[in-house]
Amino acid sequence: MSNDNESSDGLLEKLVAVNRVAKVVKGGRQFGFTALTVVGDGNGRVGIGYGKAREVPAAISKAMDRARRNMVKVSLNAGTLWYPAQGVHGAAKVYMQPASEGTGV
Repeated sequence: MSNDNESSDGLLEKLVAVNRVAKVVKGGRQFGFTALTVVGDGNGRVGIGYGKAREVPAAISKAMDRARRNMVKVSLNAGTLWYPAQGVHGAAKVYMQPASEGTGV
């Protein structure tokens, strides 16, 4: 089963990860779910979203909504990046570099 879907507004949606989390309370554990999604049009507009809820479908829909609201423009050269880029957010380090046609994600 693929995690790629085409939405009605022409955006490609991808579910990256679903994670089960637990909160320990006096009566035991309360389980919830988080979802990480990516939305893009394939032409340089991309957005990421992170959703949290008690059920998986609700977490995914929240993440998709947040990804659509969080769209940014990335300038492309023949379907790839112009130059390598680095970024840091918290403890995460991201490195992206140009790739040839057909390489994929």
